[in-house]
Amino acid sequence: MTHTPDTPPATPATGHVTAPDGTRIAYSDTQSQGGSSPSSPLLLLHGLAGHMGEWDDLTARLQADGRRVVRYDARGHAASTRRPRDMTRASCVADAVAVIEHLSLAPVTLVGQSLGGHTAFLTAVAHPHLVDTLILIEAGPSGPSPNLPTEIDSWLDKSPVSFVDRDMMVAAVAELAERSYWAEWQQVRCPTFVVRGAQGTMPASELTEMRNRRATSKTKTKTKTMSIETEVIEDAGHDVHLDQPERLYGAVRGFLARGTA
Repeated sequence: MTHTPDTPPATPATGHVTAPDGTRIAYSDTQSQGGSSPSSPLLLLHGLAGHMGEWDDLTARLQADGRRVVRYDARGHAASTRRPRDMTRASCVADAVAVIEHLSLAPVTLVGQSLGGHTAFLTAVAHPHLVDTLILIEAGPSGPSPNLPTEIDSWLDKSPVSFVDRDMMVAAVAELAERSYWAEWQQVRCPTFVVRGAQGTMPASELTEMRNRRATSKTKTKTKTMSIETEVIEDAGHDVHLDQPERLYGAVRGFLARGTA
């Protein structure tokens, strides 16, 4: 499926939001083509060592569908504060909330890849009133992963890109090395779509466990049950949004259409 916008995309509004601890978060706000959209806006969260520009392709496609799409650079990354005092999971959730509230996005559809997906689902748990729908790409609650900081450090060594703030990248995954987040996963209260790359790093068993635990959960809202859909994207690794952007768009678009988010 080829998706070509009828009109050129509008220039996104850019700026910074100041998080509660003083960290500055750079964002880009791309309004829907043709004016305001009645559907839920989308907030896209990139993964470790990434940046919001990774979402350019998906943003253009969703904007052409009449969606408002907001992206931001996570703390410690790109145009946001590069060396914040805090790189905890809680601080990253606070950043997402700051962007949602500053731009009046609620109720929002959160789309997160890898560590960004982890932040997205923790945000949905801690602030259910702000989140309408959750889309996770190569992201889940499994753990603990004691070797993760060492693995990330080794990966940075091999990367063709030089990371001046590599200690920030390692700090960002410190908590994932120590514990799992299955208890939080069972508190998610919104419809969820989990996408795995066929050659990605997310185990198929984790996807199955997420689906099984959702099926046995009793958590509900007044209007929506905790429904979950899953999909595997062929010929894609961990960076599904970069490896197969068109296939990912088709999967996301279909899910959103079925859920009318």
